[in-house]
Amino acid sequence: MESREIIETIDLNILGQVCPACLLVVLKALNTHEARLRGGRTRLLVRTDHRDSTRTVPESARKMGYEVEVRKVDGFYEISIGSKHA
Repeated sequence: MESREIIETIDLNILGQVCPACLLVVLKALNTHEARLRGGRTRLLVRTDHRDSTRTVPESARKMGYEVEVRKVDGFYEISIGSKHA
């Protein structure tokens, strides 16, 4: 399987926001940057401190066909969303 290098990260800081606003902001970003994300060389990096977002955002992104990783960082979460073929 060919592995593509991520060369661009789109940062989305939604610290302090709660669902459903978190999910709506992320869905808007996914739609806005869809072509770049589907190209496989760009990822969307979401920073959130709302725990529910670590469930709702990945679930929705996966249903849209994206690969998602969630990790806890000091006091917040990072949700990395990109193409499955990246």
